Amino acid sequence: MTFTGNAGLFSDYRFRGFTQTDYKPAFQGGFDFAHKSGFYLGNWNSNVSSVLYNGASLEMDFYGGYKFEAGPVGIDVGAIYYYYPGTGKYIPTFKAKNFEAYIGGSMGPVSLKFYHSFTDFFGLNAPGIDTKGSQYLDLSASFDVGGGVALQGHIGYQKVKNYKKLGAPKDTAYDYKVGMTYDASGWVLGLAAVGGDKKDFFLDTEAKPAGKLRPVLSLTKSF
Repeated sequence: MTFTGNAGLFSDYRFRGFTQTDYKPAFQGGFDFAHKSGFYLGNWNSNVSSVLYNGASLEMDFYGGYKFEAGPVGIDVGAIYYYYPGTGKYIPTFKAKNFEAYIGGSMGPVSLKFYHSFTDFFGLNAPGIDTKGSQYLDLSASFDVGGGVALQGHIGYQKVKNYKKLGAPKDTAYDYKVGMTYDASGWVLGLAAVGGDKKDFFLDTEAKPAGKLRPVLSLTKSF
């Protein structure tokens, strides 16, 4: 069994391209336990906008899964639960949460992962309308170019089931990220441009588009 931890400071917390902190900074960190058999468990945490998450100012993610090799392809199968302690403060009938299962594959610097939600997507629902079965596809790549520098790219596709029935213009949106990192003796500096094709697919707490294209700066450390 191996134990690793991570911590980081970010100029904005973007989840699938959309700000979770009203374009304000976030402190994030977590830890992972991994067994040589391939099984793993972990926890990751970040501050979030308490208004956006109905009284919750903290996101806690709990996940577990199994990783193995299938020839040249790395396979990752698992599940993740997004928990927001204190949610429900302003609107008792709405509580943010989400449970997803995922399966992913990686080859060299490129990875592809698919997520499927088994609960209402972060609590989104209405009488007679649920968002169970929402899906997300994540295509990412990271290329080491030497000297501690890595170039990164990502594109994601989000489908929120029945989102149009809840008043949204569409059920689907793309998000993207292009950036680079520099590893300075274990301290990793990052700069990325992050945004979405439908900036108002989700809104911030001022009812403004949460997917604006903006730079995100970061400083992270693993231990």
